[in-house]
Amino acid sequence: MPDPRHLVGIDLAWGEQKPTGIAVLDSAGRLVEVTTVRTDEEIVAAVTPYVDGACLVALDAPLVVVNPTGNRPAEAELNRDFRAFEAGAHPSNTGKPEFSGGSRGARLCGLLGLDMNPRSGRERRAIEVYPHPATVSMFALARTLKYKNKPGRDLPLLRAQLLLLMEHLERLRAADPPLVLGPLWEVLRAAVGAATRKVDLRQVEDQVDAVICAYVALLAERRPDDVTTYGDFTTGYIVTPRLGIDLGVGAWKPESDASHDVTAAVTAYAAGHPDLVAAGQEALALVTNLLDEAGINYLTVSGRTKSIASFAEKASRSADGVRLYTDPLHEIGDQIGIRVITYVRDDVGAVADLLADQVVVVDDRDLGRETASEGRFGYASRHLQITLDPAREHLPAYAHLPGRNIQVQIRTVLQHAWAEFEHDIRYKGTVPAEHAHDFDRRFTLAAGLLELADEEFTTIRNRLRGPLSQAEHLTGAGAGEDPRLDSRELAAFLAGQYADAGWSRSDHYTWVSGLLLELGITSLDELGEVLRAADEDLIRDRMDYRYPPGAVRRLDDALLATYGERYVGLHGNAHRVAALRTRLDRLTDGDL
Repeated sequence: MPDPRHLVGIDLAWGEQKPTGIAVLDSAGRLVEVTTVRTDEEIVAAVTPYVDGACLVALDAPLVVVNPTGNRPAEAELNRDFRAFEAGAHPSNTGKPEFSGGSRGARLCGLLGLDMNPRSGRERRAIEVYPHPATVSMFALARTLKYKNKPGRDLPLLRAQLLLLMEHLERLRAADPPLVLGPLWEVLRAAVGAATRKVDLRQVEDQVDAVICAYVALLAERRPDDVTTYGDFTTGYIVTPRLGIDLGVGAWKPESDASHDVTAAVTAYAAGHPDLVAAGQEALALVTNLLDEAGINYLTVSGRTKSIASFAEKASRSADGVRLYTDPLHEIGDQIGIRVITYVRDDVGAVADLLADQVVVVDDRDLGRETASEGRFGYASRHLQITLDPAREHLPAYAHLPGRNIQVQIRTVLQHAWAEFEHDIRYKGTVPAEHAHDFDRRFTLAAGLLELADEEFTTIRNRLRGPLSQAEHLTGAGAGEDPRLDSRELAAFLAGQYADAGWSRSDHYTWVSGLLLELGITSLDELGEVLRAADEDLIRDRMDYRYPPGAVRRLDDALLATYGERYVGLHGNAHRVAALRTRLDRLTDGDL
């Protein structure tokens, strides 16, 4: 019989109005999915991706029920062994409404095409399990843990007992076979710590039970002699680890303070995550607005807020048994991440210079330069840690940002392509050991070729910045119906007008062409006359650019200096009146 690729645990509710917990382990015992759903359709949708090949699904629910009254023989047998541990099974019979037309568990097995016979040799199978006796056997408990909500059990007791059960499950990382819980588990732990109502614990409890079911499936597969099958396929059965099983984890000891610290950090992170998401959106708007206002050319600006699961995974990292983060909430600096993708390398520096001028840069690392200093090609990206500048701290638009760090990654589109592909291959895929050195060589070669391509793109753009020939100074907007200056002609004109400026985004040329139309400027000759009257040296002096401004920004400042309040009041500037007035104050600090 093939080794199951996935071991699936389902803590099945007896009705579709209550939550059902689902957990999935891979063949190495790693937790790859844990969730709650309700309806049969949702259960099938959640489980189907993991049962298309060899699998074993363990359901905490009766599968075979044929007796009209009382207990099934399996339940009677199990109760004789586990009643003393308060882990007896509830009676199942066809006299109960939920079993009168067959069991929900059997119906789901039919929908998923699973063989329910516990003695089956087929590769896609299902078995019935029961978490309470399983925990008694696996952890040598004197009695079951009281994490189920029943009369007389208050929230602190339920939380403490559920956390104790979770600690026991965490010990199984050293078991045979191991259970590797990872970041998804830390999210559940955080939810337990943040719970303020019993109902908040219920969904976590269902998922924890599902993990127990999945691990029992793993034991049934790897250590079949150490599980007991009470009953049979004809009258109903329950599979559970045998009493006295030794999983090799030793006697129980309370969880370490270090683990408690991680749990506390994840709990706090989960509680503050909604505000962090809002801060991430504000950070994205901040960086985008700064780039657009400066007229710097870029391909994309994107942002993300680190998920709770990702934070939990990172907070738990260690090297040689030493935790990498002793204070995860303050030491993990990429909780808010912004990525700026530019076309050429010069614009990477321009973006970094702009941020240094406009916000507070706490740290600036050029990882491409660090790689080059080691005499090799590889990952190239500029990583900045920034915080909000004092002037913006009290603005409503950035209400969630004060005091927070933002990681900004800046790289060219070619550097980004290399980094994404390399990450997918090395960290999300599987590189056979015999190919590792060859892959390293090929990634290095690709990095070198892309660096050469980046240099060529920079050379091409720099040459395009050169002065235009007389023939290129076209007059008018052409014979079309749109009287605005053609954005491509405007871009070529400004490349000659501001030869030392960077290229701006293509949509910015279209936008500023609309502003020129509002001013009545519809030809390059007319624009040339306006710009010749502007004192470019004085504008530079007053604006004191700390970064290389794009061509559109240079034109924008010249028009602002020339037309003053008339320019501020244009319809196309309605979204940035306050920013323009601030710049106009700088420009008019004396006569222009």
